[in-house]
Parts: sequence; structure tokens; C-alpha cells
Amino acid sequence: MRAQIALDGPAGTLRVSGAGLPVVELVRAAGTPPDAHTPIGTRRAALLTLTVDGAAATIRPARGRLLVRRSYRVDVRAGGVRYRLVPCSYEESRLSRDGRRIGTLASSGDGRVVDTWETAPAPLDLAVGTALAAAFGTGAAPWWETLGDLVGELLG
Repeated sequence: MRAQIALDGPAGTLRVSGAGLPVVELVRAAGTPPDAHTPIGTRRAALLTLTVDGAAATIRPARGRLLVRRSYRVDVRAGGVRYRLVPCSYEESRLSRDGRRIGTLASSGDGRVVDTWETAPAPLDLAVGTALAAAFGTGAAPWWETLGDLVGELLG
């Protein structure tokens, strides 16, 4: 299975599809100006609509606070399955399904995703994980480095 990713950040649209995969679409509310730090253009759940194979799904991106990697997590409920994407290094985020780690993804926000799976992913896992990584990017600096940078800015 190979995912095809169509990301248009300025327009606020993302579509992940491919042979044997459910179609995942994420759309930012029309007329909403994009923020510069998120590939899909926002982390506000109220401004995002997620569908998986045409069925509504729930998406809850955390606010992305400066000091904690976990604050960049994104939670999704699709087809009775809970997914979470959370940074685990500078460049990568781990994907879990119903609380169990299933893969690691990397995306710099350019519409490309590199994935590594614990075992062969189910089509839903691959499609949702790819969509989340492409829409929100992956990775984050550790809290202590971010705090050091912030202190340096204040003192400098």
C-alpha cells in the first residue's frame, strides 16, 4: 500500500488516498487565514473537518505550547478507533492506535511523509497516520532546549 498525499496548505485542504486505502480528507474552514506554523493552516479543532471514507471523524489537535512536546499531539477518533500522533524526537512523531504504539512518522510539512511501522499497518492506520503527519508536521524540540532558547532571548 502506498499513500498519495495532496496537501494545499494555503487553501486548507488535504487528501490522502491510494489503492486499498480509505480516503482521508481534512479541510480547514473556508475563509480562515492559515497560520504559518501548521501545514494545514490551523490547530483549532473548530476550524477543521475530518472525513474517513466519507464518514465524519473527530479530530482534536492540542494547542502546541512551546515547552512540552506532548502539547503538539493530535487525537483522532475514526471508525471506533482512537489514534494519537505525538512528537518523540526533533523530526519524528509516534502514532498510537487505542493506546498502543504502531509506527513512527516524519514530515517537515511539505506534503511528504516517511513512515516506519512496528508491523505491517492496516489500511486505516496508514491513511490516518499519513494524513496527520502531513497536516500537522512531526517532531518537536525537547522542553529543556526550548526553555533555554526562551531564556536566551530574554537575556540577550
